[in-house]
Amino acid sequence: MAFSQGRCLLEFHLKKNHMTQQDLANKTGYTRHAISHYVNNRSFMSPAVMRTISKFVRCRMEDLYEWDWSDH
Repeated sequence: MAFSQGRCLLEFHLKKNHMTQQDLANKTGYTRHAISHYVNNRSFMSPAVMRTISKFVRCRMEDLYEWDWSDH
């Protein structure tokens, strides 16, 4: 049994905090291009990226994604 990352919820957290992707890029030092890839599910955040971003959007790391549970 294991969890796997589902859809990214970063866009929701950005809106909740009245932030743009560029705002987050400016605060974290990540590129807006990288932030866009996360928001659009083109790439997954590493644990370190999740930790950093979660601080700025004021949520838990695990709240940045939907999580799928598989018992296979």
